[in-house]
Amino acid sequence: MALIEFHLDSRSGVPTYLQLAQQVRHAVQLGILKPGDQLPTVKEVVSGLAINPNTVLKAYGTLEAEGIAEGRRGQGTFVKSSAPAPLGDDVGNLRRSLRDWFGRARAAGLDDQAIEALLSEQRGSGFVRRVA
Repeated sequence: MALIEFHLDSRSGVPTYLQLAQQVRHAVQLGILKPGDQLPTVKEVVSGLAINPNTVLKAYGTLEAEGIAEGRRGQGTFVKSSAPAPLGDDVGNLRRSLRDWFGRARAAGLDDQAIEALLSEQRGSGFVRRVA
């Protein structure tokens, strides 16, 4: 059973291999993936997402170059023991707060686009800024 399931956003403009690598990075940072955990095999990713095997290999190669993962011949790709440590204990509390916030946003009638716009604005990368 895989500890991570990849999802792609074809509208993001981010290359597929970078989306895969970023999802692994985030899973390691959040402690979802731990040192020694095996990443899904190339075959599993290809069959689940219908993408080219070279795309998965490029993503895993990127993670190896960053010191996050290591390929073991004939066994697969694993999170390295020297991978960056997960974020602190506050992540669980932040995750719960965020889940509650999303619940309140939905209850207030916000759809996915409205939530994304609000999050983007708060990150400071929103395309709409209040001037007055």
